[in-house]
Amino acid sequence: MAAWPIEISEKSFNDAWPLEGKSFWRSVFEMHKDKMEIKNPNIAIGNLEKIFSATFNLANSKGFQAMSLRDLSRETGISMGGLYAYIGSKNDLASVIEGVLRDTIEQISGGLAAYDLEPIESLRAIVYGEIYAMEKLSPWYYFCFMELKGLPREQQQQTLELELRFEGILMNAIQAGVEAGQFICDQPELLASQVTAQLQQWHLKQWKFKLRDIGTQAYAQFVFENLLKCLEYQGELNKIGAAEDASNAAAEHSAVA
Repeated sequence: MAAWPIEISEKSFNDAWPLEGKSFWRSVFEMHKDKMEIKNPNIAIGNLEKIFSATFNLANSKGFQAMSLRDLSRETGISMGGLYAYIGSKNDLASVIEGVLRDTIEQISGGLAAYDLEPIESLRAIVYGEIYAMEKLSPWYYFCFMELKGLPREQQQQTLELELRFEGILMNAIQAGVEAGQFICDQPELLASQVTAQLQQWHLKQWKFKLRDIGTQAYAQFVFENLLKCLEYQGELNKIGAAEDASNAAAEHSAVA
């Protein structure tokens, strides 16, 4: 069986990008270890999960700006001194959250260039990959979007650049298709912004999609097919990908039933 991004499915994505469990938290440790006093991953990984999970819970319940490190200490059961061994300040905490998300997007979407995909398959992998990543990292995406105004100016800029970087990856794939004569698009920047906004709805309006019984695969397929209509794409969709869409949609329906 082909691997991601040749095979576009939630399973192949999760196999390629384990965004939960010990392997994910180890990657967070590797990104952040130079700023921590704790250098032993066997000790650090479990506490990092506690710290970030508690941060997201507190940010949702009272807002990140209103949250104090003392609140975080109570929520995690880690002493204030223990917390300082992992983070120097709330700003450090926000910086790590943005950095983890930035590196993840860069690896998943930015790394597609190494596969020499056709433009349409690049777009499929970008759209589906972002939805799949949002499914696993919803609290991280939500934090970077909702807490933007309260962050220091430098971190605000980094978060804005994160969105612009993703739009740039989309624009490059669109432009490649235009140059290959497969797409028609006079305003790739505007189209990339529109698609990015559609994708953001997945983690901002989860309640609405649950209410309407719209699953991950169905929404990804809708955004992708809508994008192709905007690009006036006339070719036949990749049959393997289309079959995978049907298979995943059927699996989602069975799970709901």
